[in-house]
Amino acid sequence: MLQELIEAEATARIGAEWNEHTDARTTFRNGHRDKTLSTQAGDLELGIPKLRSGSFFPVLLERRRRIDQALYAVIMEAYVHGVSTRSVDDLVKALGADTGISKSEVSRICQDLDGQLTAFRTRALDHVRFPYVYLDATYCKARVDHQIVSRAVVIATGIAEDGGREVLGVMVGDSETELFWTEFLRHLRERGLTGVRLVIGDHHLGLVKAIRKIMLGAAYQRCRVHFLRNTFAVISKEAGEMVAATIRTIFAQSTADAVRTQLDTVADMLGKQFPKVKEMLLDAKDDLTAFAAFPERHWKKIQSTNPLERINREVKRRTDVVQVFPNDDALLRLVTAVLFELHDEWIAFPRRYLPEGSMEQLYPELPDSAPALPNTTNTTAG
Repeated sequence: MLQELIEAEATARIGAEWNEHTDARTTFRNGHRDKTLSTQAGDLELGIPKLRSGSFFPVLLERRRRIDQALYAVIMEAYVHGVSTRSVDDLVKALGADTGISKSEVSRICQDLDGQLTAFRTRALDHVRFPYVYLDATYCKARVDHQIVSRAVVIATGIAEDGGREVLGVMVGDSETELFWTEFLRHLRERGLTGVRLVIGDHHLGLVKAIRKIMLGAAYQRCRVHFLRNTFAVISKEAGEMVAATIRTIFAQSTADAVRTQLDTVADMLGKQFPKVKEMLLDAKDDLTAFAAFPERHWKKIQSTNPLERINREVKRRTDVVQVFPNDDALLRLVTAVLFELHDEWIAFPRRYLPEGSMEQLYPELPDSAPALPNTTNTTAG
């Protein structure tokens, strides 16, 4: 029955039955490729018709996940533009397009996706306040002006005032300059992002300046994990574990005053042997200890960008399949699809990321009782 339905759809697509001559015929069959379909009744061996020109995949077996659809669209687009690598060519053949695919077919596939992905990227964010916002960047290869270059993919996620998580935005650009980060943060603001109390991120070029300019009233927490990696660049490999263990004691304290005092103590301890590390600690004191102004029950979750690491790993896993994207649009399409699926998981299977009963401390009724933020230029709640 499934095979008959597939053949019927292929006939409708081609415009003619086997060996039938009609004016509506658009192409010819070119054999079948094997397809194993797993069902509750066991594995079924099906044959997917191959076309002499263009491609065909039955709606009955259509890839349901946006990620798979986006990957399919990217591969096809790369194939049409003649920039595919051997691995991409193999994937194209596995998808049944070994005889090529037309540009109009690629456009149709992309249009089906782009509407919903654009709506996701530009959706309003004013339905709830987001006290914590995480920012990070990863890098992928794409073709720009006939050259393969590294492109920055910046991603923002947030923890809402009810303790849930959401993907807030994504953007692809040239670099991580202040102008790029400013454009990205302004886009989040324009979509209604409010109530931000703390922005957690790495010390990317231009990021901190953009936060000061756009996220008024929000403190900036420098990722402790990235900071430790930065210190490894100025010390010997043998001393790495000792220095890291000593710095970690700063984040193991139980009060805000103890955190800041411990940083000074650690700086003095390490400064005798590693003066550059002492200088880095003192220069970054306000940014490294910004988390201490917030509820202690939140500290472990807001000291670093670790919550974004799983997202970045999934993005890289998917983008590594393509290796080199034909353009920025193709890269943005696939990354957005990955984020859309993760976002849907968080919404469909809600799990409080921060403990119940602790979030109300972030928005006290009296402004004067709000926690003091150590590294903001303006304490008006955004």
